Amino acid sequence: MSQIRTMDKILKGIMRYRDTVRTNLVEEFVKIRDNPQPKAVFFTCMDSRMLPTRFTQTHVGDMFIVRNAGNLVPHSKWFVAENTTTEPAALELGCVINNIKHVIVCGHSDCKAMNLLYELDQNKELATAEQQRLSPLKGWLCNHGAPSLQKFRLLQKNGFKTPLMFEAEIPVRRFVAYIDPEDKFSVADKLSQVNCLQQLQNIASYGFLREILSTGKAYIHALWFDIYTGDIYYFSRQKKRFIDVNETTFPQLMEEVEMYYC
Repeated sequence: MSQIRTMDKILKGIMRYRDTVRTNLVEEFVKIRDNPQPKAVFFTCMDSRMLPTRFTQTHVGDMFIVRNAGNLVPHSKWFVAENTTTEPAALELGCVINNIKHVIVCGHSDCKAMNLLYELDQNKELATAEQQRLSPLKGWLCNHGAPSLQKFRLLQKNGFKTPLMFEAEIPVRRFVAYIDPEDKFSVADKLSQVNCLQQLQNIASYGFLREILSTGKAYIHALWFDIYTGDIYYFSRQKKRFIDVNETTFPQLMEEVEMYYC
């Protein structure tokens, strides 16, 4: 019965959409039909609580959105060819073919994928080769979350007080990151923030993006969403940490974006 009620809710939602949203949405489609100009490729988690178009207030045609377990972008070293998985294909479609200038990775608090990745690191019996063979999720996280774990272990070893170093668009644009210096978040959430920044490094590993990134035709950014407060954090390379985007910080963040990324 619960599954029937679930489909009942979805079908009723479609009918409400037809009555309330459809007309305006179609008008938006018509306006951009021949000339959509998306502003960002947005990688985020598949978590049902993550609604990126809501918390960024973006509209039809504004973003390419790619969702998976843990907002992971596999490093290019995993592939003989660079066209073997969705994430680099989305980067090519967005940045190379559609000339999108900004790539954003958005992690979040209480990420079930990151919670599991942390658990797998704490209990190696859950992450054996056999476990990974039987569980696509465990295999996905163990393989593509490994670089994030490596940095997280270093952070943990130093008592979460020393900074981490990440690659950026080009080697000389490496950036330093202090993770949760105010100690507001759980250990797994700290891993989630490390993981979010690690994906920027992974994105920069793809050869077909090298010229675009090195010449300033595209840039990489990180956001992090606290699902329990609704606060959104932007990683500031000037401040070397995630900054809560609010009425006080907005002017400085805009100044940084205009200085470095426009």
